[in-house]
Amino acid sequence: MNTHIKLVCAFLFVLGIFACKKEPNTVVEKGLTPYQLVIPEGLPVMMIPSDNPMTVEGVALGKMLFHDPILSGNNKQSCASCHIQKFGYSDSTNRFSTGIDGLKGPRNAMPLINLGWATQFFWDGGAANLESQVVGPIQNTLEMHQDLSQALIELNSHANYPSLFQKVFGGNAITTSMLMRAIAQYERTLISGNSKFDQFKRGELALTPAEMRGMNLFQNPNKGDCAHCHVMGATFTDFVYRNTGLDSIAVDKGRELITLKPLDRGKFKTPGLRNIEVTGPYMHDGRFNTLEECIQHYNVGFHYTQNLDPNLFNSIKGRLNTNEVQDIVAFLKTLTDTEFLTKP
Repeated sequence: MNTHIKLVCAFLFVLGIFACKKEPNTVVEKGLTPYQLVIPEGLPVMMIPSDNPMTVEGVALGKMLFHDPILSGNNKQSCASCHIQKFGYSDSTNRFSTGIDGLKGPRNAMPLINLGWATQFFWDGGAANLESQVVGPIQNTLEMHQDLSQALIELNSHANYPSLFQKVFGGNAITTSMLMRAIAQYERTLISGNSKFDQFKRGELALTPAEMRGMNLFQNPNKGDCAHCHVMGATFTDFVYRNTGLDSIAVDKGRELITLKPLDRGKFKTPGLRNIEVTGPYMHDGRFNTLEECIQHYNVGFHYTQNLDPNLFNSIKGRLNTNEVQDIVAFLKTLTDTEFLTKP
């Protein structure tokens, strides 16, 4: 081998070493601990955005922010004020949440459960991903009513937050992007997958006769026909927007406010059903107080609107008797995950 070839080989060898050194795990390189997300058996793998890898430090920071009233305009209300753990991270039994100015919003606070599998957020899908939904309630004048620039000033002036953010995300100042990513990391850990239904699916226990009948009615296209929209799985929703005939003329335009399409009037995202027993009142406006009322709406109460969901339009009113409604309620209660609602 001549000298020229030897030099080229040596150069390529050294180049290869440097190339390898440029591909370390950036999370570990920054001294952070990768967060080991535990996915319960029976639930699918959660896809984590490449630009927001989960770390122990990031999740802890997000949890701190979620429970800190510093993000509200008067420093008295946090995300956790309206998303309470024992109620499936929904707002207790309140139909509408009250913001810092004593004003009530027009929609019921959605539960925060298994968000890592969700697509688009809020009742009308106004946020494209979990990160972007973070700032909606903070800025909403009927909710936390805080100007983002002011929130960042307060965070950057805080005794602890600057060093915590710098550790997790780097940079010399806290930004909106950092705030969004931190809270989203925490929200991805709010996983419910150990309900009675999950244990039944894993073969760990049996359902009662009423619960079994309810599960069959839930899936029966000629009876409950619930599984068409509330797909059985990680979230019990297909995330599709539908007009379910709540009103003859929609009071809340719903999805139309986002798409500006008249055919989307009165359409709202199909909500998940996990822990549904404790997340009432129900529907986007919290009009129903009980699960029985919800089921009876789909059984006999829906209006034939112009854009009524085809599944309802083709359904026969009164197809469920009283006992069958009770059986479906019994099944829905098997989706309650006590561990999720009570763990520290």
